Amino acid sequence: MRDNPSLRAAAAHGMVLPVFILDTLNAKQFIHGQASGWWLNETLKQLDKSLGGNLCVFRGDPKKIIPKIAIAGDVCYVSWNRCYEPWRVQRDEKIKTELQNHRINAESHNGSLLWEPWEALKSDNTPYRVFTPFYRKGCLSATKPRYPVPKPRNLKTVSLNKRQEIIAKEWHRDIGGLALLPKIDWYKTLAKTWQVGEIAAQTRLDEFLDNGIENYKEGRNFPSKTNISRLSPHLHFGEISPNAVWYAAKRLGDISNSDDDRARQNIEHFLSEIGWREFSYSLLFHFPNLPRENLQERFSKFPWTNDPIKLEKWQKGETGFPIIDAGMRELWETGYMHNRVRMLVGSFLVKNLLIHWHHGADWFWDTLVDADLANNSAS
Repeated sequence: MRDNPSLRAAAAHGMVLPVFILDTLNAKQFIHGQASGWWLNETLKQLDKSLGGNLCVFRGDPKKIIPKIAIAGDVCYVSWNRCYEPWRVQRDEKIKTELQNHRINAESHNGSLLWEPWEALKSDNTPYRVFTPFYRKGCLSATKPRYPVPKPRNLKTVSLNKRQEIIAKEWHRDIGGLALLPKIDWYKTLAKTWQVGEIAAQTRLDEFLDNGIENYKEGRNFPSKTNISRLSPHLHFGEISPNAVWYAAKRLGDISNSDDDRARQNIEHFLSEIGWREFSYSLLFHFPNLPRENLQERFSKFPWTNDPIKLEKWQKGETGFPIIDAGMRELWETGYMHNRVRMLVGSFLVKNLLIHWHHGADWFWDTLVDADLANNSAS
């Protein structure tokens, strides 16, 4: 609800019909994994409460659903925050064209990145492949990220009218009808680990800035310490924006640590980690085959080992290497893994077991609550 440019723009046009569509037709393999499906189910319930129970939920093809309900409801304006997965970019362009053909205004907004991928480019207008110049030249030397916007005042939401209900009948669902929850009870352990929703996201940020960011630069490298933000699932699902996180950390540096060089370094290092998220989205946007193809083509001929037994031991945390097994068991029990350990288990899979990174990416996609196509693929 807060720092949602699309919602704010829509509210400026009058009453708002809030819509969520589970897109089941475009890139089916990347809709969600089991763990992130649980998170999505819970965060939709929280969002619906915030919208007074008026969140309209569909399952199907947005290219059909959005124009039909917009026309049936005499809608004057349709708005959304941009996605950057390649098929979503193409899909949303088609939706915008279809709406405009019916003389319905349609606009997209940046609600999930600090810098647009087409803005953070090299001087020759080609994308960066290396993080440090991307962050320092493409981002920090560019325009400042926009400041967060508040929740719209006097927001008035509506539900489907009768005509829309009739037209949308084949796609309309309640949240439970989206079938997001895993079929096994494993997901119930996730509820013991996480608080989901916008309030929980803000609480997590406040707790991290109060307690976790001290010694962040060094402490984040040690899995036994709590110097990590654990904000990634909240960011992925839009419960908090990177802009809100960025400026909250900036304010902390400006107000309380202006003369403390060590504190300043911790904050700057945390901001650079948000920059890594930006870099991942830039790579996905400019190299749309990133999720399944090697960014460095010479690895396409690498002689990977096909060993299902070793793969299963890696997945279950039964390799016999304590730090690897601890990380994989943490992932299974909590839907999360410390960032340093993610690097270790990924390296172990491809460099020690010589198993193709696709298998690791697929397992992470299914078991991480923060499963994010850009971050997972780039990492």
